[in-house]
Amino acid sequence: MKVFKELPPSIYHSLRLATIPRTKLLKQEREKLPVVVSLTSIPSRFRTLHLVVRSLMTQSHHPKKIVLWLNEDIKSEVPNSILKLQGELFEICYSELNCSHRKLIHSISRFPDEVIITCDDDMIYRDNWLYLLFQAHLKSPKHVIGNHTLYINHDQQQRPLPYKEWKYPIGNTLNRKAIIPIGAWGILYPPNSLSKEVLDISLFLDIAPKNDDLWFKAMALINETLSIEAEVKPDEPIPIIGSQKIALKRENKDNAYNDTVWQALSGHYNLSSIILDHPEH
Repeated sequence: MKVFKELPPSIYHSLRLATIPRTKLLKQEREKLPVVVSLTSIPSRFRTLHLVVRSLMTQSHHPKKIVLWLNEDIKSEVPNSILKLQGELFEICYSELNCSHRKLIHSISRFPDEVIITCDDDMIYRDNWLYLLFQAHLKSPKHVIGNHTLYINHDQQQRPLPYKEWKYPIGNTLNRKAIIPIGAWGILYPPNSLSKEVLDISLFLDIAPKNDDLWFKAMALINETLSIEAEVKPDEPIPIIGSQKIALKRENKDNAYNDTVWQALSGHYNLSSIILDHPEH
């Protein structure tokens, strides 16, 4: 049923964005916000990726830069629908990495003093998406901010519960250390909000090779950075029909991969102690 509800807005906004002339996209002038938008993608989504980029290029306010990080081995596969959008605002860069972590770690290295906002490659973002996330940042400039978050719950033995049980408690005071942003709706990272270990490629490929959200949350925790959910959000992004046949998040949930990764991260960094010791409220 959900797919049928998503179909009309997906078709409408896909057609709307696809018919905007390239010259208009490249020449438009909008007020710029001091942020960098960073994302990655895979060849199975190249056919519709230009719609995601177009939705970022037509925000009510522009970022300083939109950077798409792709694996260098697929450089020859990038279609003209994406290549022709490059210009002062949008840029494609290439990486040796073949994992989703590249959407953030390379931009951290390249723009160490900038606010970086990550997003997914299978969504059309509402035109106030960037503006509202930045407004949330102005109110909480030191926090990692997500439009969608979960809550890391623990059992009585202080062991993390399974990922499917990471839900906000009802009627209890929240431990803000337990809040974890989830990426599809966008996550904002202030400069220096994550530990320098976030760039340790060999380590995250060993512990969390397929889950960047959990890796980045661990890097925030060991850096004593709190994560919060934005109070004022845009409408949810619009899924692009046909772009989600290969969905890493679905794979992660189906095979309990998230549980395995978080247990490994928690064991390596003693994350449960960090979360539960003198929790922030």
